[in-house]
Amino acid sequence: MGMKLNERGRGKFKPAPDYKPEEVKKLLMEKINDERETIIEDDSDFAHDEIKYDTDKMNIVSLFSGAGGLDLGFELAGLAAVIGEEAALEAFSNKEKFNELRHKSIFKTVYTNDIFQEAIETYKKNNPEDVYSHKKDIRKVKEFPSANIVLGGFPCPGFSEAGPRLLDDKRNFLYLHFIRCLLQIQPEIFVGENVKGMMTLGKGEVFKQIVEDFAAAGYTLYVKLLNSRDYGVPQLRERVLIVGVRNDLDFEYKFPSPTHGEEEGLQPYVTLKQSIGDLVEEPGPYFTGSYSSIFMSRNRKKSWEEQSFTIQASGRQAPIHPGGVPMEKVEQNKWVFPDGEENNRRLSIKEIKRIQTFPDWYDFSLGSSERLQLNSKLDKAYKQIGNAVPVLLAKAVAQPIADWSVQYVNKKENDFNQLRLPF
Repeated sequence: MGMKLNERGRGKFKPAPDYKPEEVKKLLMEKINDERETIIEDDSDFAHDEIKYDTDKMNIVSLFSGAGGLDLGFELAGLAAVIGEEAALEAFSNKEKFNELRHKSIFKTVYTNDIFQEAIETYKKNNPEDVYSHKKDIRKVKEFPSANIVLGGFPCPGFSEAGPRLLDDKRNFLYLHFIRCLLQIQPEIFVGENVKGMMTLGKGEVFKQIVEDFAAAGYTLYVKLLNSRDYGVPQLRERVLIVGVRNDLDFEYKFPSPTHGEEEGLQPYVTLKQSIGDLVEEPGPYFTGSYSSIFMSRNRKKSWEEQSFTIQASGRQAPIHPGGVPMEKVEQNKWVFPDGEENNRRLSIKEIKRIQTFPDWYDFSLGSSERLQLNSKLDKAYKQIGNAVPVLLAKAVAQPIADWSVQYVNKKENDFNQLRLPF
């Protein structure tokens, strides 16, 4: 997995040589066992009878689940596979209607894991009560519950350009706990999501290593960089999607073709006007306050006819609302508001929720602290929304899996009605 070059300094690791898959798996298991030895058992683990499975569905374990964008997209795709695309999307816009029909989805989330309190509160507010929400550092979860599918946007904030395996940041190894889950429960399929930048870290060696590690867990991998706006999301947002199909399954995953774009036969990109134009008079609360010189070093404002900049996990960094006059470049790394700061504002919570294709009814928790100022409370919602996978992107990625799952479940039921869960 890497050879240490230098005992001193920052513990740089050389990119992995071309190991055989068995060797990668052996080294991976050693690293995972090292990580497991640090786990201290305590009372905050779940009991297996607390996980509510449905044997007629594909059961999902969601890691780094956040507010639930990826899970919601899967649930919607699973509903579309059963009741049809149009009926599913129509129901999705109405909370009562969706709650009435969502149990028909071929997917059922049974367990989520995250450590961000407000995101967990948000998940609970908007999802069925029988989902087990586990607030615990993933590094301390000893055994994961069984499942057919594992989802998660694993973070990798600690990677450095200096070398893929820098041991001075424990966050580098969070993806190993995703793999630890795969090795433990061997789900049929997994889906991981990450930022575009992960592909170029360490001249691409970090990503190569991560892909090798996932493959060593026994999966055929399908990897692609997707732009959310190609799938009906009014936002320029590129993300790497990794889909793994267990090696014993006869299923070749194909990434969805773009549905939106400028080419013939595609729907036009969804604009900010279409997405948030009706909220001009009542945008709801938004983050206020001055703009840093870094923020003002480039254009932060798209026109009504364009798609939004990427929604960040921060209120202060939210893009500027498209109304009024465009920003103007006055010198290198300096932009201004020609019509004055007072005539410009950041996008509101309600607006960025739409831009991330969450339905209006999806309610984000601001926490329960009375001491926090409004900006600090709002920032908790911006963080959750910005960290989420856009729901319609998640649905597009999930749809081929949902359509296959319907057939897979039916086949399993015909094969002596055996349970699909590896109990």
